[in-house]
Amino acid sequence: MAALAQAQLDLDALVLDQHQRLRLALACVVARGHLLIEDLPGLGKTLLAQSLARVLGLAFKRVQFTSDLLPADITGASVWEHERGEFRFVPGPVFAELLLADEVNRSSPKTQSALLEAMEERQVSVDGHSHPLPPVFFVVATQNPLDSQGAHPLPEAQLDRFLMRLDLGYPGREAELALLAGEDRRRLLERAPARLDAAALVALQRRCEQVHAAPALLEYLWRLLAATRESGALRCGLSPRAGLALLAAARAWALLAGRSHVLPADLQAVWLPVVGHRLACVDGGDAGAVAARLLDEVEPA
Repeated sequence: MAALAQAQLDLDALVLDQHQRLRLALACVVARGHLLIEDLPGLGKTLLAQSLARVLGLAFKRVQFTSDLLPADITGASVWEHERGEFRFVPGPVFAELLLADEVNRSSPKTQSALLEAMEERQVSVDGHSHPLPPVFFVVATQNPLDSQGAHPLPEAQLDRFLMRLDLGYPGREAELALLAGEDRRRLLERAPARLDAAALVALQRRCEQVHAAPALLEYLWRLLAATRESGALRCGLSPRAGLALLAAARAWALLAGRSHVLPADLQAVWLPVVGHRLACVDGGDAGAVAARLLDEVEPA
């Protein structure tokens, strides 16, 4: 846990004025989830992904999603080897411990869906053969707002594969002044030490699964789920898979706080990042505002 705490401090030094979001991103990794970051270009989305890979000691690959990107450009393909008289699978960039899917919504829905099996099953199937991904496999996808030129909406099935969705926003005055006056972030990133590695992270993920959730906490979680299903403002409520995602994220948040049990405050801390992209309003309104209101209305047991 000391190494994880130091990793949090290093991330704060690399990505300024984003402490809460960085902690959510770490919780996402520890919970074996995937992270979607939606915001304007230039606000540090790529830096956040690179910093996570650096301090966690993970093998990093980046794919720039464009309109002409093909699924095989992500997953890999079988290549004919004339000398051996057979096909050989050449892995694509998805075979990384941390994959940055940059501007994922600039590619077609068909290409976006190439990540579905990888994110859910942690394997890739090509030509009838399944190829397992590394024990640690974490996708950080960035997307531009839908009103940006050339952006395509992510399919609902794709959105549901992301444990959390975050936005970064503009830094505060002091943080931006420090950024302007300080050393280039890329140089700082190059010098940043790895505080963990893949094996240590797997151990943390297993430890996270053992964080205790009392029956009263599970009852509180169920009542939150039920509130979304009963709300007339939402097209549909949260699924059981969303409930499992909430529980996993709350366990990770508790673990980052050094606790072996989940508190209602842990659920509340991860509620909006986990459910905001899974809900839609009947009238096209702000689903996040509805989710926040339901969180205020449902009291812990």
